[in-house]
Amino acid sequence: MRPAARRLRVPGAPGWRRSRARAAIAASLATVLAASTLLVPVRAAAPASAAPGAAPGPACRDGVARITAPLRAALAQRRFVAYQPTALQVRDGRATRADAASIRADLEILRPYFDALVTYDAVNGAEQVPAIAAQLGFRALVIGVWDPFDDVQVEAALQAARRHPRLVVALSLGNEMLFGRRRGHAELAARIEAIRRRAPGLALSTTEPFHMFLEPRAAALLSHVDFVLANVHPVFEAWFRGAPDANAARFVVEVTGLLAATHCGPVLVKETGVPTAPASSGFSAERQRGFYLALQREFPPSASRAFAWFSAFDAPWRVADWHPVPGAHPEEAHWGLFDAARRPKPVVAVIPRR
Repeated sequence: MRPAARRLRVPGAPGWRRSRARAAIAASLATVLAASTLLVPVRAAAPASAAPGAAPGPACRDGVARITAPLRAALAQRRFVAYQPTALQVRDGRATRADAASIRADLEILRPYFDALVTYDAVNGAEQVPAIAAQLGFRALVIGVWDPFDDVQVEAALQAARRHPRLVVALSLGNEMLFGRRRGHAELAARIEAIRRRAPGLALSTTEPFHMFLEPRAAALLSHVDFVLANVHPVFEAWFRGAPDANAARFVVEVTGLLAATHCGPVLVKETGVPTAPASSGFSAERQRGFYLALQREFPPSASRAFAWFSAFDAPWRVADWHPVPGAHPEEAHWGLFDAARRPKPVVAVIPRR
């Protein structure tokens, strides 16, 4: 993951209150899941600021079908993994630049299992990812731009898209900018449109925790993106620890269905997974393995909906990283399918080779 990438903590995040909108989302999921064989009811959450009422109708921009055609083909045919170079780390606010040799070593480990990448950064060495990925036979890349208001980062991503038009299928303009309160809805929408004028044929979106897209006020922002790119983490639901893996997997599927109802473009779940530690929080390598086994059964990829495996490698430095939710977050170090030394965890055994 990119430095300071954020994930959703619900429903117990500090300062959150129950709301009618949150209850409506919860009821919508509960209704669907009540008819299934799952053992634990699933609840989704929306922040207290969400206005009451039904979810907005599908948003759609002119030309979405044409612009997202390469992305749709990749969702149906490729397997994505969320990737941050192991050498790109942030300590005390300073990024360590990733070198080409380290990036190549990372991608050589991933390539037998994955043929598509979602990244978080376009600079700090990550600008080398597209060329190396192309050399190693990756077939699709969604380039992440950590700060889309930084012209240097945006231009690096656009240059990569121009150089590798058969590889780069989309840009992710920001990761959890709204949730982290780094920008507002209107200014983010305006920035997306400004970047679109520089790359009118490239699919553009922004990444947020799923509940941010289910708020009625998100409808205007959704009308400016070409597809939905969301983080869906069942591990932060109150029921997760005691629930079977099938519940967690089904939660991702049902939330994806709600997201699909908000937009006419495809949905890519950019982050979903289970950390392998700490055990005191109910996380383990076996739980991670079981979740992905269940998710593969419940969520076959299609041209309209798919998920990326999250994340490629452990990132121990992230324990000390800034976080929008107060408190310690030791799990941030352990999301990887591989550890920080690129050694496979048990989950790798259930990933079919490409």
